Amino acid sequence: MNEIKDLDRDSRCPGLSYTDMLNGDTRTPPDYLFEETNLEMSDDPIPVSAYISEDYAKAEREKMWPNVWQFAAREDEMPDPGDTVVYNINDKSFLLVRQKDGAVKAFYNACLHRGRKLRTECGPSIQLRCPFHGFTWRNDGSLKEIPSNWDFKHLKGKDMDLPEARVELWQGFVMITENHDLPDFKTWLGPAAEHYERYDFENRYTGMWVQKKFPANWKATAEAFMEAWHSITTHPQLLGFLGDANTRYDLIGDHFNRAITPSGVLSPHIKGKGSDYVLEKMNEFSGGDDAETNRRFNASEGEAGFDPEDPLAARRVLAEAGRQGFTEQYGYDYSDASDSEILDNFTYNIFPNFAPWIGFLPTLVYRWLPGETCDESIMEIRLLFPTPKGEERPRAVEMTYIPDGEPFSSAADKMGPQLANVFDQDMANLPYVQEGMKTLKSGQMELGTYQESRVRHFYETMQKYLNGKVPA
Repeated sequence: MNEIKDLDRDSRCPGLSYTDMLNGDTRTPPDYLFEETNLEMSDDPIPVSAYISEDYAKAEREKMWPNVWQFAAREDEMPDPGDTVVYNINDKSFLLVRQKDGAVKAFYNACLHRGRKLRTECGPSIQLRCPFHGFTWRNDGSLKEIPSNWDFKHLKGKDMDLPEARVELWQGFVMITENHDLPDFKTWLGPAAEHYERYDFENRYTGMWVQKKFPANWKATAEAFMEAWHSITTHPQLLGFLGDANTRYDLIGDHFNRAITPSGVLSPHIKGKGSDYVLEKMNEFSGGDDAETNRRFNASEGEAGFDPEDPLAARRVLAEAGRQGFTEQYGYDYSDASDSEILDNFTYNIFPNFAPWIGFLPTLVYRWLPGETCDESIMEIRLLFPTPKGEERPRAVEMTYIPDGEPFSSAADKMGPQLANVFDQDMANLPYVQEGMKTLKSGQMELGTYQESRVRHFYETMQKYLNGKVPA
């Protein structure tokens, strides 16, 4: 087992730490937000072959992908019996089918006759009929019909049910694995599985969902979201209300790490400004023309006791505005929700390609998929919204595919202009990351010890799989 060590405070950004902010919260945050953990890791460089080598991608397909739990769908994509989702990963395809009893089964998406995909699109299904010759299976995977059955007497008595991958339902996510010997998903993930229980993810729905392909390896794309310190250069518009360098990075076990980036505070890179400046910049980013938001901010800022010199004053104002706004919007009582759970960015990563954030506000979910070559990837971005109190959970919205060459801003009507702009800024780097890695004379990347510790952790877990040591 990896040794957990105390963090060296001298290697951290000077000033308020994230734990200091938690201690200044107006409500008591959950214990798991206070837990600071790290793992002993090498400072050795990382070879770029992991990102630019087709042999490395082949090894991932053979040794890693079949042996991990994968996020294949949300339950709100398939709420009714017969609802079917097609999940494609690398060169494999799976059919997820909602059963009459509410369970979900995942079948290898191939006809047992000539191998044609049974389905290429999601949607309701009364049976699984191959479009080639008509071999047909029921939704539970049992064989229903073989056309010209007289020509297949040799199959009598042979198991012709569709082979299945293993499925578990967790917090509204449909998780699958090809490895039937893995521990259950919660055990495989570890203590972080319990962090989601407070936020009723099972009752959330996909209210925004976009997908886009990039000319960069899937790992390079995922790693662009594993640290916050790129904000000073890539997202300068966020520094007025985002504590980028205050981010805390935690590594827990093999399959989980997180970055917690505080919101409602000045970036340590900005000097000479107060909490009133934080409110101004947050309001600008939120749209700046919402009369009700402006009213709340102005009223709170004008309250006795608001001290612009207090670095946490704006944070308290924004959290209270969020509690009131979420209560009005969703009908739940958020009065006990901590400031951190209302405001902060909890970028939780579940190995290898799944990032479901936590918190009370609508939460982001990322999924990164390998492309046809090691130089391509697909990124999906969702927003999960709480189902308003007393209402039935809506069905997930349809996914919007952003055409190649088009920016996220082309889907600003789905994502909102501010969020689309942030992702456009992130993705502007990626093609040049992929090209630059091929140019590195040394063939190696030198990473920071702390702020890029999640990238190191991700790489080291991957190496365990590729070396044949499947972590339990």
